[in-house]
Amino acid sequence: MTLSVNIFLSLDGVMQGPGSPDEDLSGGFDRGGWLAPYLHDLTVGQIVNSWLARADSLLLGRYTYDMMQPFWELVTDPDDPVAYALNHLPKYLVSSTVENPTWHNTRVLPGDPLNAIEELKRGRGEIQVHGSHRLARSLHDAGMVDEFRLLVFPVVVGTGKRLFDAGSVPSGFQVLESETLASGTFHLRLRPIPFGTADMGPRIGL
Repeated sequence: MTLSVNIFLSLDGVMQGPGSPDEDLSGGFDRGGWLAPYLHDLTVGQIVNSWLARADSLLLGRYTYDMMQPFWELVTDPDDPVAYALNHLPKYLVSSTVENPTWHNTRVLPGDPLNAIEELKRGRGEIQVHGSHRLARSLHDAGMVDEFRLLVFPVVVGTGKRLFDAGSVPSGFQVLESETLASGTFHLRLRPIPFGTADMGPRIGL
């Protein structure tokens, strides 16, 4: 099974609270909604729909799960591809405190989450992470991510939770796809590859 991480990012790598001012106030974050000025670019929605069209199941951290459920489970339009995917696909929840999740088709992963996810990856299809800051970072550090799909918006937020921060495990990336949208947003598909260094040699004028 392929594991992909699908994230909205600012230019400085922030992924916290992109959608609205009160989406994620943890850590005193007061700059939420930084993505909203770019949603006039309809290609953003088309790309997100294309991400979810690949999904066979979803993998979510507790915080993201709790933010998504109250909104999306009330969106019952069968023609809304995001709502349909979130409400109908199997969802795997990483949580040590939830025992009986109420969102349809949710299963809490037992025991050590990385071991449980490794078991899931022995199946077929694609399991997708959306948001879920700590989970995405842990999966990256454990070398378990097969593909990153990123929408990088032309804004610097300056503070907040970052996908890659100090202490991240070093990694190189193979660019599978890159595209610049009309809004200036970058769409990237990246495959992790081993981190490497080299000596540039003498450079006159540098």
